[in-house]
Amino acid sequence: MATVENGTEQFDLGWMRRTGPWNTRAPRGKHGLTLADVAVGAYGEAPDESDNQTGRPRGAVARPGSYRIGGYAVRSKSEIWLDNASFLYEEALQRQWSSATDVPWHTIEPLPDDVEQAECQLATFLTEVEFVAGDVPARWVSLTTPDFLEPRQVLLAQVMDEARHMDVFRKRALANGGGLMQATGATSGFVGGIDLSRDFTEMSSRLHVSGEGAVLTLFRMGELMAQNEAEKVIYRLCAQDEARHVAFGIMHLRYMASAAPERREEIHCYLDEAEAGIIGAANPVGQLTPTSESMAIILGGGKANFDDGMNKVIAIRRRQLGEYKKRVISAGFGERFENGRSGVDRMIDHAA
Repeated sequence: MATVENGTEQFDLGWMRRTGPWNTRAPRGKHGLTLADVAVGAYGEAPDESDNQTGRPRGAVARPGSYRIGGYAVRSKSEIWLDNASFLYEEALQRQWSSATDVPWHTIEPLPDDVEQAECQLATFLTEVEFVAGDVPARWVSLTTPDFLEPRQVLLAQVMDEARHMDVFRKRALANGGGLMQATGATSGFVGGIDLSRDFTEMSSRLHVSGEGAVLTLFRMGELMAQNEAEKVIYRLCAQDEARHVAFGIMHLRYMASAAPERREEIHCYLDEAEAGIIGAANPVGQLTPTSESMAIILGGGKANFDDGMNKVIAIRRRQLGEYKKRVISAGFGERFENGRSGVDRMIDHAA
């Protein structure tokens, strides 16, 4: 800021005396200059509780008289932190892809009408699911104090990932003479209910561990459902993104369980609710939904082989249960499978 005294312009350079820790030099690693590399000294110390409501970058000196720019509800480190956030963020940057140019759309050829309709119905469902998976984290980014910048950065990258997933499945529905089919209601059932979560950990346990975990299993089985190289590439690229999102949830639950063990029972309750939805989807009696029927037609190679396709759908649901169990154990909540609280093992045995 400049002032004028006796006709001469004077500069107020007080800001030069109000710096954070000085003489800081971030080391360059073999992967360039990463977010983890610049988390040095005081700049890498995230507080257990943050009172920063002004948007001040972590490590910067507070400016007197600053007003609030956000109503940051997430100000406790245990509520959002994870130890590998910087790694996940850098991986997200390095593995970005374009649905316009990285998918070999030219490999898609005309399909029988029933198979194309099924492909379009599945693409419609996945477009709905990915909308929720991008919309919900975006809301929590704006509620998180800048002091927890690493997990915020991962969530911002996830929003970009999910935007790309939405557009790639929309493109698939429109790329081969079909179009979007019936809305499945995914945004109003368990998936949509994720947005009703009251705090970040509740949201993450439902979205990242349960919801996106089930979708990750589906993507990993994409080779079975793909009719051409374009679809194989779509599932493969989406799976690599989804794996990061699931890892975020697992690592956050692991950190939270250590930093706030009093919340373990609360998390078990969220997992109870999630399992009810997963087990319901895996129950052969409840398989006849637009999504499962379309998958059965795709996996069977047409309506004529519907029963064979449905058996494969049930096998995928069973795999979703098994992989969900592994993720929960990895997150540090495996006791629910030992004390009989979870019904996952019984459902896996029933589906065998």
